Amino acid sequence: MLKNIIVAFLVLSSTIATAQIKNADYQEMLDNLYQHNVPLISVDSLKQLKNVYVLDTREDNEFEVSHLKSARNVGYIWFDMRKVMDIPKNATIVVYCSIGYRSEKIGEKLLKNGYANVYNLYGGIFEWVNQHNPVYKSNGVQTSEIHIYDKKWAQWVSHGTKVL
Repeated sequence: MLKNIIVAFLVLSSTIATAQIKNADYQEMLDNLYQHNVPLISVDSLKQLKNVYVLDTREDNEFEVSHLKSARNVGYIWFDMRKVMDIPKNATIVVYCSIGYRSEKIGEKLLKNGYANVYNLYGGIFEWVNQHNPVYKSNGVQTSEIHIYDKKWAQWVSHGTKVL
């Protein structure tokens, strides 16, 4: 119960924390893009969580370039609920992708399948990197590289080495 209260507090503070995004155009784009069917969590709030499952909903080639240290790649196009069967339904889960669109869709699937504490990382890995947080290659080595998805989305990455 206490865990749920703490997570709820962090999520509520995420609403306030989204103002941390320095690029107003990026924030406006995100707010218009999201369907708001999955609660959002800020970068700072995620960093405070303990005992959380972090799911990267990007494709393998994006994940291999870099990802959050504790992330598990579950993909988007070929996402299958069997990839998360080992996660308890009451566990805290944070999903992310490049900006949060694909992860919101996977978050919706998780919620529909009975996962109660699912949150979408506001701004995705782009915002994580923009706030100068570390990312890692598949071999565990820290990197400055960030997969930009395509040239159009590269404009939203202000820190790190952009890779396509």
